[in-house]
Amino acid sequence: MNIDSSSTEQNPTRGQLERKLSQSIQAFYRQNLGYQPGQTICHLFEQKLAIVIENSVTPTEQFLTDEGEASLAKKVRESLDNLTRSRLQELIEDILEVQVRDLLSDVTLETGRMGIIVVLEETPKVRNPESIQKKKSS
Repeated sequence: MNIDSSSTEQNPTRGQLERKLSQSIQAFYRQNLGYQPGQTICHLFEQKLAIVIENSVTPTEQFLTDEGEASLAKKVRESLDNLTRSRLQELIEDILEVQVRDLLSDVTLETGRMGIIVVLEETPKVRNPESIQKKKSS
């Protein structure tokens, strides 16, 4: 099987895609919700993308939690997630150039961490495809 090396060389590396996603997700939250989340880590493996966002709780959610209104803070978070889900999905699809099949997310208000798991239609094309972990066959 011949691989067209010219098209492979034009693709970004896995690391470049992960960094671009991280930076774009931080910018997305800053532009759309008016706050800068902390460190954002993205990791591609097979047809999945795992995202961990530190300090993802907005100042409003933090204020509600601090004032003993954790249930209201959770409702605010659910609303924010519902409102931003399709835009975040579009952002991921634009950067990876593959369709998103499913996007699952959750946040822990106590720690401020958010986790997002994205299931992709196919593995993104990268210059170094061997760097994307594959599940081991038994």
